[in-house]
Amino acid sequence: MTATPIQFTASSPVGLPRLVPQQKWRPAKKNIPPTLAQRQHYLQAVRNYVAEFNPVPPLPAADLKVHADRIVTQLQCDPIFRDFLGVLLNNEMWREQLAGVPFERRLLLLPKCLRVEAKCPAPFDEFGLLCKQCGLCSIQDLTNEAEKLGYAVLVAEGSAIVMSLIQTGKIEAIVGVSCLSVLERAFPYMEAAAIPGVAVPLLQDDCIDTNVDLDWVWEYIHLTADDQTRRLDIGRLRDEVDFWFTPASLELILGTAQGESETIARDWLMRAGKRWRPFLTVAAYQALSGRTDAELPEDLRKVAVAVECFHKASLIHDDIEDNDATRYGEKTLHEEHGVAVALNVGDLLIGEGYRLLASCKASAEAKVEMMRVAAEGQRELCRGQGAELLWTRHPKVLTPLQVVEIFRQKTAPAFEVALRLGALYAGRHDECDEVLGTYSRALGIAYQIRDDLSDLGEGGETNDIAGLRPSLLLAIARERASGEKRELLDRLWRREITPDSAQIEALYRELKADERCQHLLESYQEEAIRSLAALEHPSLKGLLRRVIGKIFNDVEIQGWCKEQEQRNVDARLAAVGAPAPNASVA
Repeated sequence: MTATPIQFTASSPVGLPRLVPQQKWRPAKKNIPPTLAQRQHYLQAVRNYVAEFNPVPPLPAADLKVHADRIVTQLQCDPIFRDFLGVLLNNEMWREQLAGVPFERRLLLLPKCLRVEAKCPAPFDEFGLLCKQCGLCSIQDLTNEAEKLGYAVLVAEGSAIVMSLIQTGKIEAIVGVSCLSVLERAFPYMEAAAIPGVAVPLLQDDCIDTNVDLDWVWEYIHLTADDQTRRLDIGRLRDEVDFWFTPASLELILGTAQGESETIARDWLMRAGKRWRPFLTVAAYQALSGRTDAELPEDLRKVAVAVECFHKASLIHDDIEDNDATRYGEKTLHEEHGVAVALNVGDLLIGEGYRLLASCKASAEAKVEMMRVAAEGQRELCRGQGAELLWTRHPKVLTPLQVVEIFRQKTAPAFEVALRLGALYAGRHDECDEVLGTYSRALGIAYQIRDDLSDLGEGGETNDIAGLRPSLLLAIARERASGEKRELLDRLWRREITPDSAQIEALYRELKADERCQHLLESYQEEAIRSLAALEHPSLKGLLRRVIGKIFNDVEIQGWCKEQEQRNVDARLAAVGAPAPNASVA
């Protein structure tokens, strides 16, 4: 345990991030699943298949197609995706072998078509593209990161070049990006060489300004046997944490509710929400402790639930202060029970959170630090909320950086508290002290920008325009506007007019404020990932890198596996002796 107080790094002032290259997205070819959510779903299905049936590589192409056909049947998906599933299957069969190969014995093979062809200044030689580091595409960042790790990197197509490199004996594994047609031709060579090879399919095969799921490329580049969490099913861990917020689990963790106020508080804890914060607590603990899912201590649940208590209390108070009528598609707590009751429940949850931390089985020194970290996070969050509330009393134009600073204070502390509590409970906080703050700061800002963007349109849960709240979209639009449009947005900032939401959103699109916000979102995500370079713990580094992709790509696909999800819930309830939600009680 460190003798000096933990510095709450997320409280440091922010600047705008280095902007990352943006892919100009195009529709995927018809034999590639069209959305990232579907592709992620198929990838998890393939991983489950490999875990169950354990096919051994290298497989001949004919055998690979047999397995791919079985997965098509299991998924009941369009058979046109068979080749795509075959590539994913081949990747998963080689995944563990790839993890065991040192970075300096690997080749990263990238296609030149990832570049922005109309603007790319890079020349070619007989080995491929000679990147000029112009920053217009992802090739630069992928190349720099891979070379820093020790990879050989080649930006070219052609199996002959790859085979010649393999024959030198210096390359023992390949991470590649290519279109399905090229991959199909390459399978015989990879089978003959019998070296681990994974390939991320391009979403198009026309060789011009193509797209790829970059998160997948980053994951395979960094795959290492040193990361003991590489097999961790993040989705399953999230489901487990979510189960802790069912009535039976909460009663086991918190004890029997005493009075109606506690009943209301627990009902609020159980309401919808992503529960990313308690998940991060558990994930940080698991990465740093090295424990498997089955080895997680039951006492860890108290720490995770405490984190959610703090968060849900802040939402109650925030809804009252912003006069919001709905959250999670339902009435806010103060709309349902009145302001006085809601305030009391929020205060109760804060107390409940500290009670849980005090009662957990961490050492006395660790508990002191856990309580201090939670208090510091509460203090910082209130500073950010206070800055916004005081702005409403004297509204004025805010710059994008000023809005981002409010985002940092309001959102980053909760992520930092969650991660630090997990690290402290694991007894390994010293190994990641500084990184957790910088990572949380970028993650929190990205998360809030994503919320801003998700509020656009009729499907948005809240309306920042009608609510006259500080918005990054409004700040960017005002900065880009001129003449009458800027005057309109200035008056809106100063709350001198009643806004027309449709008109303002049309201005956002016209001024491309939404595109700029999306670019900043991706750049803060990248900043969070870059902050992990200073982290020496491979398991925590690998897990936090994957968490970014999970948080920002976590899209529920309606209609898939609902029956299985219900069976899982019923099984868990039966394990703790609770009746299923729809079961009759004698």
